Order: sequence, then C-alpha cells, then structure tokens
Amino acid sequence: MGMDRARILVLFPKDWDRLELGRLQGEGYRFHYEGFDLFRFPENARLLAFDVRRFIERLVRRYRGRIDGVVSNNEHFGALIAAVLAQRLNLPGADPAAIIAAQHKYYARCLLQRVLPEATPAFEALPYDAPLQAPAMGFPCFVKPVKATYSVLARRVDSLAGLCTLLDFSPLERLILGRLVRPFDDLMAEYTPFTLGARAMIAEQVLYGVQLNVDGVVDRGCVHLLGIVDEVMYPGTHAFMRFEYPSQLDVATRRRVAVLVRQVIGALGLGHGFFNIELMLDPASGRLSVIEVNPRMASQIVNLYRRVDGCDPYRMLLELATGRAPRVSEGAGEFRAAASFVMRRFDGRAPSVLPSAAQIADMHRRHPDARLMLYLKRGASLAREMKWLGSHRYAVLNLGGRDSADLMARYEAIRRELAFSADYTPDYTPDINAASS
Repeated sequence: MGMDRARILVLFPKDWDRLELGRLQGEGYRFHYEGFDLFRFPENARLLAFDVRRFIERLVRRYRGRIDGVVSNNEHFGALIAAVLAQRLNLPGADPAAIIAAQHKYYARCLLQRVLPEATPAFEALPYDAPLQAPAMGFPCFVKPVKATYSVLARRVDSLAGLCTLLDFSPLERLILGRLVRPFDDLMAEYTPFTLGARAMIAEQVLYGVQLNVDGVVDRGCVHLLGIVDEVMYPGTHAFMRFEYPSQLDVATRRRVAVLVRQVIGALGLGHGFFNIELMLDPASGRLSVIEVNPRMASQIVNLYRRVDGCDPYRMLLELATGRAPRVSEGAGEFRAAASFVMRRFDGRAPSVLPSAAQIADMHRRHPDARLMLYLKRGASLAREMKWLGSHRYAVLNLGGRDSADLMARYEAIRRELAFSADYTPDYTPDINAASS
C-alpha cells in the first residue's frame, strides 16, 4: 500500500466493527462511517424517514473516486447497500442480486431446494396481506419473517391461535416493521425478478438437533471456511447462551459441513465477501439442514478465530474490499479455545445490578483479551424485544482460554466480578429451528 492509506467506507457500523476497525486504524487504512444505529435511540429515529435510493445516490456523489473499498456487516441494510455501492463505484463487491437471494429467506429456500433438497426443510410463504390461515404443512411449524435479523418474531407455533397472536402487531409495530423492510423491498424490485416482498412470514418444518455456525469468505468465487462454531442454547429455549470455538464435531462431520457449505454458497451465487451459515445437525440421523444464510460477517463471533487461529477476519475483510487476496492462518492464536457468552433475561426485567465503568476497566486490566459489550434496554424498547424475541440480551462477553475448562473458569470468574446473574427462568420451551443472538 506504500505510504498511502486505503480509504474504506463502512456502512451502518456495529459496536464490534468500531472496536475492531479502531485496532486497525494505524495499519494503512482510513475509515469513513455512514449510516445509523438501528438499536439505539435517538439514532434509530432516522429509520422513519430513511429512503434507501436517496441514501445511495448521496453516497455515490460523495465518495466517487474518493474511496478504495466499501464494507458492511449490517444485516438489515448495510450488506446490500454496500454491494450496490461497490457496483456503482466500480469497486470489489458482491452481486446485489446474490445478496438479496441469500437474505430473502423464502427465495433462498427455493434456490436451495432445487440443488440441495435433502438439506432444505419443508417451507411455505405466509404473506401479511393474505387472509391468515393455517399453513398447508400444518402445526407445529416454525415461523419467521422472510427478512429479519436477530431472529425477530422467529419461533415455533403450535396452532392457528398462536400464529394470530404472533402476528398481532400494534400500529407502531407495523410502522417499525414496515420501515425496516422497505429499503430491502425497494432494492429487490430494482435488482431481481422476485415478486414476494419482505412483508411476509415463512413457515418451516420444525428441526431438531444441535445448531452450528459456519463462517467463511468467498474471494473471486473461491470459498474458504474460517471455522465451525458450536451454538449452545439456554436449556429449554432457543436463545443462544454461548458460541464455542473450535467445534466439538468429529472430523467426518466437519468434512460434510464443509462440502454442504460450498454447495450452498454456489447455489446462491455468492462470489465475493464474508458469509455466516447456520445449520442444524440431527445427531440421530446425521442429517444436516440449512437454517439460514447471512451474506456478511458475523461480527460478534469472528474474533474467536483470531484468538484461536491467529487469523484476523477484519483485516481479511479490508483486504477483500480493496481487491487483495485475504490472508488466512490456522492454529496460531494465543488460545486453544474461545467463546462468545450471551447474558440474557427471560422475565422482561432489566438487570438490577450492573457493573460500573471502574469495575469494567479493572476487569479488562486483569483479562486483557476480554471484550465486553452492554446492550441495556428499558421501557418500550425492552418490552418490544421481549415480545419479538421472548428474552433480551443485556451483555456479551468474548473470551479465550487454554482449553474449554480454563475458558469456562475464566468466564465464571468475570461473571462474579461484574455481578452478572447466572439465573434465568424461561417461560417457554420451544423445539429449536433458529435462535436469538
């Protein structure tokens, strides 16, 4: 890169993005940030007036000839807008149509069913504007929006009454949901022949088993897997408790996962960028089923690979965005095990005790590799998250260990230091298909 720093446009940055990119600020990159935080007031109020076409045109005018790459790990808007901008500005990027196909859960299922019927659960669309009736597959089934993130409104439904309750939105909720999906619908109409918009749900066959997370990157059509992460749920729920790396899967199953993932990426036409795929493994039959495909980096999880393998996914993201082959390493990290721990409550109440800034700073001094994010909600936003997800996360802690036992011991020590409660009282016990991060 010589003396010049590569100029990178980062769209709708997450807290993890700012943390990791800040670490790389002095390594030959200069970052420009655009977009707003969908989950923090008052920034998220901009959603009500957001026009994706005007936003894109403004960025095209502002950054043409002034940036060397564009990236986004944001599922709602960012990944798709980044692909559109890269195309408009003649920069390395994904095909917008492929991003749309992967993000639209109904059409992704249609594409995968043609190529991988054995890995695709039965499914059907449930449009919002059609008279609500029981899905043809009957109950129980798993229902989720065709376009959503963090498993909003995703859950098992056992009856038509339960489906009616799930889709009983207040006027404010309808406004928020409509504004969340309108940018996707606007760009879908422009870049694909798809006709089913994002104002719809999808009903799916209920899956049983162990849930897995697979992260990888595609460079000029060549797929490289970063790794497989075991997803551990809070017992009796479909809510993530932690993500553990490396996976405890046997070698033969890991190979089958790798083959399936490459087939999925090929079927969806994803030729550039990071991806994150969730799978269900049925231990009894060995069947692998695709839960969903996210054509962007899983920013909460990827730093686990840096801890264990020594590879740096964020550096790889920037290399990819500037047209260079991303550098990969394996088994060269400081730790042999790593995890992302999710603290959450199921009772609808905010945590009664929270660590002070001094306590957090002291924890970081004692555990330099630890990364803590707080997600504190109250009032209407807390009530909405409980309704849409069935629980709410209030903190995430990423950590490494010499082995799994050391990892868990370090986690418990930090949890006690910061007075995070380990108790939870879930009031539902679904069979899992997808989960809340």
